[in-house]
Amino acid sequence: MFLIQFAIVLLCILIGARLGGIGLGVMGGVGLSILAFVFGLKPAGLPIDVMLMIMAVVSAAAAMQASGGLDYMIKIATRILHKNPRHITFIAPAVTYVFTLLAGTGHVAYSVLPVIAEVSRHNGIRPERPLSMAVIASQFAIVASPIAAAVVAVVAYLEPQGIHLGNVLAVTVPSTILGMFLSCIFVNKMGKELKDDPIYLARLQNPEYSQLLQAKTNFEEMEISSTAKTSVAIFLFGAFLVVIMGAIPSLRPAFDGKPMGMAHTIEIVMLSAAALIMLICKPDGNVITKGSVFHAGMRAVIAIFGIAWLGDTLMQAHMSEVKDMVKTLVETAPWAFALALFLLSVLVNSQGATVATLFPLGIALGIPAPILIGVFVAVNGYFFIPNYGPIIASIDFDTTGTTRIGKFIFNHSFMLPGLLSMAFCLAFGLLFANLFL
Repeated sequence: MFLIQFAIVLLCILIGARLGGIGLGVMGGVGLSILAFVFGLKPAGLPIDVMLMIMAVVSAAAAMQASGGLDYMIKIATRILHKNPRHITFIAPAVTYVFTLLAGTGHVAYSVLPVIAEVSRHNGIRPERPLSMAVIASQFAIVASPIAAAVVAVVAYLEPQGIHLGNVLAVTVPSTILGMFLSCIFVNKMGKELKDDPIYLARLQNPEYSQLLQAKTNFEEMEISSTAKTSVAIFLFGAFLVVIMGAIPSLRPAFDGKPMGMAHTIEIVMLSAAALIMLICKPDGNVITKGSVFHAGMRAVIAIFGIAWLGDTLMQAHMSEVKDMVKTLVETAPWAFALALFLLSVLVNSQGATVATLFPLGIALGIPAPILIGVFVAVNGYFFIPNYGPIIASIDFDTTGTTRIGKFIFNHSFMLPGLLSMAFCLAFGLLFANLFL
């Protein structure tokens, strides 16, 4: 029964991807109607925080775009990229990696995804390359973040064996950095050049789309207003505050003895940034909602609303079965612990839940701590099924159509970058665990 329902979820993703626009979101609703009314599965909780985080970030980014700030950022990036345009495939994941490292959540990547997409497009670079690696880096950096829940859990489980936070980070930080860098070298050649991509060329035949691209092509000579620069400063300051508050929880207000969650922090800070941009830079309110950033962001919200809700509903209904299946695999073949981590993370979409489920089992089976730490990065299997928030958002932010879900679902833009990153990071992780532990 699980396999049948899983097939329904994949079919909805496939059809939604082919419909385009809000297709992913509405097909999620179709899948939910089948799971709920036909199979009797209880709908899971809505992914409210994920949707609200995107809406808050998009509000700020759209206000910045209406103020001319996005053009200003593209102009700066254009100057840099003209010297060596291929650097964005390395720079973009470096930025999202640092954001996640400091904030402890990969969702902070939302703030830079629209900028990455627009900078790439305006410089004739295939956006799929930097966008896919930026999303993968934002996931993999979780295991290198000292404040991430998954890292804290690993340290707690292994502390009786004399393993401390420094031991874990000594393995995960260099292994993920080197793994990401090697992956970027390969991904930088992935797919056809933008000017040769058939889907992009087909979109150029649309007069409205072509007119949008030609509206402001000469960014070097474009006059930039003071309000545009101010809007960029406010937006970047908001992103900086999110990262700092993630790195230093004491800066957040405490309720019931615990600091305010990062989801609420991101939402409050970015909505406030949007308000400041509107108050100080005074962009036209109608222009804000007509911009490409706003449209792409709202499509991403609808897509996540449907598809993420659909996936969560399936997994929550079969959580005990999934855990039992993975536990049986590890007990039968302890060497397959990395594969078990990967499979469970694909199904539950949570590094923390994957660690909490399997690390106690690995310890009970006597798997050495260096091996457990060396394969820790395998908890980042989110990319395998394209229903993770930043993945869906990236697809919508890329107006060229190069970042996409393929005809067979699993041949999507994030599969090769994810598998390459996983292979390299695992190899380096096991190497450094052997050297340092």
